[in-house]
Parts: sequence; structure tokens; C-alpha cells
Amino acid sequence: MPRELPDVRDGLTSIERTVLLTLHELERELGGGMVPTAMLYGRVVEKVNLSVAELQSILQRFIGRPG
Repeated sequence: MPRELPDVRDGLTSIERTVLLTLHELERELGGGMVPTAMLYGRVVEKVNLSVAELQSILQRFIGRPG
């Protein structure tokens, strides 16, 4: 359950948007390919207060799996 309402423009919460932007930054830094979840979590928590379970739930929703 999101802690905040989604934005009407794209349906993402600010936390979800932060996760996506951070993932994009890491993909560029690593030259494309897969980004380890632990690395993503470390970078995301520098920006927002988020538990591991919350990050995993967001990532599951992004790939279309029910969380």
C-alpha cells in the first residue's frame, strides 16, 4: 500500500519515481545491464526513508507481479 497518492500525470508516487530514477542512474553508471537490488536499495535510502520490504514491493509492482 503506497504511503502517498500517485501523481495524476503518470500514476507514480514520488517514492516510486525516486526508485526509477535511481535505477536509471545506476544502469548508466554500470554501463547497462542488471543492477543488484542491494546496490539500488543503498542508493534509494540515501534519498528517501524506505524499508527493504517496501522497495521489494515497489519492484514487484514495476514488473507486474502482485505484491
